[in-house]
Amino acid sequence: MREKVARDTFVRRMPNLAPKQLSDTKNMSALKIAGIALIAAGILGLVYGSFSYTKETHEAKIGPIELSVKDKQTVNVPVGAGVGAIVIGGALLVFGGKKG
Repeated sequence: MREKVARDTFVRRMPNLAPKQLSDTKNMSALKIAGIALIAAGILGLVYGSFSYTKETHEAKIGPIELSVKDKQTVNVPVGAGVGAIVIGGALLVFGGKKG
């Protein structure tokens, strides 16, 4: 009951904001977050250039003895991918909230 009263009060005080426009602001903030995340990932890709991770490839269990091999994998991030992520993130920030 309180939620309905609060929502009705908000709609009366802000008559220019229709419920559709209120839901669009949620979508716009999601686009802004995605744009910021892409820009951050692009900058990190340009600064570091590569990242590595450890992957377990083989595992053997023979009675109480366990054997495993861990490979260190390195992934190089292309400069174009970093720049592209920054450009796409910037485009989402600038053009993401605008309609047709």
